[in-house]
Amino acid sequence: MKYFYLLVLCFFAGTARLAAQNEPDLLSLLGKDETIDYATASFKTSRVINGHSIENTAPGVLDVKISHRFGPVRNGVYDMFGLDGANIRIGADYGITNHLMVGFGRNSLEKMLDGFVKYKILRQCTGKRNIPVTLIYLIDAQLRTQKFANETRTNYFSSRLYYTHQVLIGRKFSESFSFQLMPTLIHRNLVATKADKNDVFAIGAAGRIKLTKRVALNAEYYYVPSGQIASLPYHNSLSLGFDIETGGHVFQFHFTNSRDMTYKGFITETGEDWFFKNSTTGKLMGGMRFGFNISRVFTIVKPRVPNAW
Repeated sequence: MKYFYLLVLCFFAGTARLAAQNEPDLLSLLGKDETIDYATASFKTSRVINGHSIENTAPGVLDVKISHRFGPVRNGVYDMFGLDGANIRIGADYGITNHLMVGFGRNSLEKMLDGFVKYKILRQCTGKRNIPVTLIYLIDAQLRTQKFANETRTNYFSSRLYYTHQVLIGRKFSESFSFQLMPTLIHRNLVATKADKNDVFAIGAAGRIKLTKRVALNAEYYYVPSGQIASLPYHNSLSLGFDIETGGHVFQFHFTNSRDMTYKGFITETGEDWFFKNSTTGKLMGGMRFGFNISRVFTIVKPRVPNAW
């Protein structure tokens, strides 16, 4: 009988050893079925170039942004290729939850104040839950604090206000390529002429190609259907540039034909094309200008559950 007990003991010891050897494989199979893998780093920051990306600032993180848009490069060394005509925006974004972030900024152009609320409705993921795209809803408001051109007439505070509603639909197709669409509605309380629409609809598209671990190529384009803007020679906003990540900073260098960094500005008030001919001289001119964004993040509150959804 004692040999029987000894045989049983050896059997269970061997089984336990075999189970221990196979434990990682069993757990990996279990984890594959039960976990959710979320898409991360679709874009380097919460901005593509001028507009927002499908990325949010992490909970408890403050993202301080300093942005410049210079004058057109066509004047050459006379104004240092546009560097003399800088427009500046300083702002800060803050992540409240994994779904929700807010932000505020001040622009030197028209002394514009802007603020936004950005909510992530869906997040691209695979595994136990399979969602093919990231879906975000953005509300942005702008307040022009510059003095009215004609202060003798009756001017209303409401005439200083502009609103933006935007839906961002994006997908990270691979580690190297991300793409998003941005249906956008701009409401302008005050317009220049009766032919201008108060509500302007636009559709944007943006993409990112990762070149190296820390460098990416970005492109952004906003198309405004005709018949909505009549008071200026309007052109669609087109921007191309590079993102360079260096630790806690992200530097975004780009060329764009938009001088404004608010939604109502670069979507409804871009007045020059990248290249055009002077109607008098026939000389090929350029409306493109250099610009950059600098992003620096600070962790204000450490999340209890990192990357929770």
